[in-house]
Amino acid sequence: MTTNSGLADGQVRQLRDCGYLLVPDLIDEATIEAVRSELHEIVDDVARRLHAEGKLPEAYSDAGFDRQLAKIAQHDLDAAREVIALIKGGQGAGELVGPATYNLITHPRLLDAVESIVGPEIIGSSVYRLRPKAPGLQSGAVPWHQDSGYLLGHCDDQLIVTCWIPLIDATLENGCLHVIPDAHKGGILRHHTGGPSGFLVVLDDDLPEDLEPIAIPVPKGGVLFLTNLTPHASYLNNSDHMRWSLDLRYQSPDVPHNIDKHPSDIDPDGPEIEIACYPPEADFILRSPSHPEREVRSWKKLKKIRDEYFARLSELRVHMRRWSAAKET
Repeated sequence: MTTNSGLADGQVRQLRDCGYLLVPDLIDEATIEAVRSELHEIVDDVARRLHAEGKLPEAYSDAGFDRQLAKIAQHDLDAAREVIALIKGGQGAGELVGPATYNLITHPRLLDAVESIVGPEIIGSSVYRLRPKAPGLQSGAVPWHQDSGYLLGHCDDQLIVTCWIPLIDATLENGCLHVIPDAHKGGILRHHTGGPSGFLVVLDDDLPEDLEPIAIPVPKGGVLFLTNLTPHASYLNNSDHMRWSLDLRYQSPDVPHNIDKHPSDIDPDGPEIEIACYPPEADFILRSPSHPEREVRSWKKLKKIRDEYFARLSELRVHMRRWSAAKET
């Protein structure tokens, strides 16, 4: 038996019981290829610019999307870091906003699956991230954490669904995600600031001792669903190509959000309960049977909403106050 919204009842139970769910072949190839092309155009533009400035011996344009940035990293890791920084720095709140990415965020089969988890009213979060993992680049490794570590504490008992979507087959070799099944049932773990590459980190001593991590390879077009309390990490890319992925986030309107709030209306020193789970970035309505006219139906509208918040990004990063730096031993 299936729900009315795309996932089998057993799949929804697995997500809630185990903290993760892999659905292969959820996104069609044309949608994935459009995102890859959108990103490749940006990567190639930055690479050509650095080549013109004498920072690269060539732009490696003929290497293709999966290997161009990997070739740059092979030549010069610092140049690869600069390319990644320029890619992210030019995309609103540090991430991509374009028609192909918008079409992925609003993909009907993806939203159908999300609807079966959070209900018919779906809010998207601007906390979606582009993850370029280059071979040999230490910053590509992400330490153990829960997404709730980056959120405010009043949302720890809420459900925010992360959809992790690779743009290439994600394997053990190129750095697929690792998760700890069932660990989400224990609630929020202690996080520390100052982790590798500036990430939050859950130290080994704070991870559940009785639960074993597992690696989850995900084919291109597949989606790995996670709860915001599911501990996960990824390790170095040891292949000869890039591992590209996006992680998108969705919630119901019952979870705190900043719909209808202009960033100037938000008091970062006010009561946490009055603001969104992640106040620095905008939430937006994707599905609303009760008020369809409020749905964000174009990438330009999404970009406008995101850019309004980007102007106050740093002062609204109040979530970092809840954790302290790890003590040196």
